[in-house]
Amino acid sequence: MGPKILVADDDEVIRKIVKRYLTANGFPVTLTDNGSEALLLIREARPDLLLLDAEMPGLDGFAVCRVLKKEAATRQIPVIIMSGNRIQDQDVLQGLEGGADDYILKPFSLPVLVARIHAVLRRFHTSPRMETSLNKSGLELDPAGRTVKINGKPIPLTRKEFDLLATLISKAGRVLSIAFLLETIWGYDPADYNDPGTVEVHISHLRKKLGPKLGKRIVNSFGHGYKFEE
Repeated sequence: MGPKILVADDDEVIRKIVKRYLTANGFPVTLTDNGSEALLLIREARPDLLLLDAEMPGLDGFAVCRVLKKEAATRQIPVIIMSGNRIQDQDVLQGLEGGADDYILKPFSLPVLVARIHAVLRRFHTSPRMETSLNKSGLELDPAGRTVKINGKPIPLTRKEFDLLATLISKAGRVLSIAFLLETIWGYDPADYNDPGTVEVHISHLRKKLGPKLGKRIVNSFGHGYKFEE
């Protein structure tokens, strides 16, 4: 049995088509037509990946993603946002800002959807990790538990934020290019996707969560990338 996928979309035709195709490709699928029920199902069933429609009535996919990324038990579940109309750059950034791992536009090819699912799951299982825990200047980073504390206080990071921080710290003092970070953290091919906005959004949120003292140690080397100052 393959990874469990929850699909939340208010379009019944899309739900049925996606379920039929994903099931045929070995993915157990749970369906819902609204964000509120999606939250309940996710908390109870703990699916391995979420496909969330960006424009459901009530709680849309963006809102569901933001809620889940604030909860320790669900923040590590990868999310793909599906959208038919929100195709502007700011909308893509909104999804990424909320913790989404990928973004796919409707109408999409079902084989492409499955390929994107495999890619996100592969990135999830091969996320960069530090070998040992770090405790420095009040920052405690535990790679095994994927937790971060500052002066003993837990800091809720999304999976991408944790991976970004761990990567910067593991190569402290070195400027890491946008292309390197996109490829290492997000799994994107720099030849196809090299938008600095993706990294900028996550860096901005990471700085805010770390606070002014530690946040300012993530330095932007303009035109080159980012580094964590030792």
